[in-house]
Amino acid sequence: MARRGDIILVKNICGWIAQAGVSPPGAILTGTQKADWLVIGGGFTGLSAAHTLAELHPQSRIIVVDRQRAAQGASARNSGFVVAYERPAADELPGRQRHAQYHAATAIGKAACAEVGRRVTKLGIACDLSDAGYFFAVHDPAKLAEADIQVQTLREAGASAELLEGHALSQRLGTPFYKAGIWCRGGNGLLQPAKYAKGLLDTLPENVSLYENTEITGLDYLSGGGIRARSVGGDIEAKQVLACVGAFLPRIGLADSTVFPLELSASLSRPLNDDEYLRLGRAAPWGVLSTRPAGATLRLTPDRRLLIRNTVEYRRHDLAGPSLVARRTRHLRGLQRRFPWITDEHLQFTWTGHLSATRSGEPRFGKLAEGVYSAAGCNGSGVARGTLWGRLLAEMASGGQSALLTSVLGNANPGWLPPRPFFDIGASIRLRYEAHQARTES
Repeated sequence: MARRGDIILVKNICGWIAQAGVSPPGAILTGTQKADWLVIGGGFTGLSAAHTLAELHPQSRIIVVDRQRAAQGASARNSGFVVAYERPAADELPGRQRHAQYHAATAIGKAACAEVGRRVTKLGIACDLSDAGYFFAVHDPAKLAEADIQVQTLREAGASAELLEGHALSQRLGTPFYKAGIWCRGGNGLLQPAKYAKGLLDTLPENVSLYENTEITGLDYLSGGGIRARSVGGDIEAKQVLACVGAFLPRIGLADSTVFPLELSASLSRPLNDDEYLRLGRAAPWGVLSTRPAGATLRLTPDRRLLIRNTVEYRRHDLAGPSLVARRTRHLRGLQRRFPWITDEHLQFTWTGHLSATRSGEPRFGKLAEGVYSAAGCNGSGVARGTLWGRLLAEMASGGQSALLTSVLGNANPGWLPPRPFFDIGASIRLRYEAHQARTES
């Protein structure tokens, strides 16, 4: 943070990326390149797809292209929760309407989490992956209704779940702010997302070529077969295309009425010193998810930093200037509610990022058109889901079949979105409502 006169300036710098460091830059596309496979998007999904394609087709040429720097977009900017078990909603509890669907979705989540672990181990990625689980925790106990039944449901699905309240929870988190929480392990994990994304990028096989800072503006079918992806500086002609761009398919010339972007902002503190860490009771690293969509996400990282994300907005362009300063102020207030001794001096990084969301909470996954496949709609669980979807999308495009792929396709019902501006108005109203409902948890 800097000052210009009386104006406070906040640079949009992702703390995860700053710690992970940068990879050598990829080339900028010029002229015409030819490939067997084109992957558009260099996040978790696109990089996982590229690895899988290289494994399945070691003699083929694969190109990954990103409009900015690969492994530094939305994937690297999330909070690093590896989600196997979602907290069951009221209608997903035993004997209720969506109980069976919960178990089906959880089976996919467990496979997704296992896929992350497999990638990390196989590729030797140092990304602070932990299997210690995390908490679904609340300040207002009313926002964790039927907690005992939720714990039961999680255990039935295979999780190690435990309800903690009062002093037991405060001791674990180092703050009395949270009054009740479910500690969910046995699959759920945490990692440093930018290190994981960078690891996927840096270990791409030799038959994968990378082009960065190259914006694809449209796709055309070639008369002799195949697809041409257009950019300002050149073209890529490929036999098949995997579009892994989240909520931004229209940017590459493909219509979409199922996925929309949400913008989130976060701040990361400097490492706590020994005295400050003692105030937390020397707590082991942890993560907390709110039970409300607009509530706060927090982490205590292995290097003693505090992360908070307590804003979510329907926006298609990054926050900047005074708007980012206002979000940073909100982050500081959220931390101070939990740790009153935190000051403005502690906040080292503030940034924004997008996630792709769907109306139903289920993904848009599958074949969009002849030779074009896409996966999006992680709905906040992009580390694990994105990794798995990249693999499955590559397998599907290669003609593969599996029970897991069939299950993911069966759950790919994202729901239809009304046209703009009607959706814009409705989404803004809904998020304001959610923010009001989550005011005790922000």
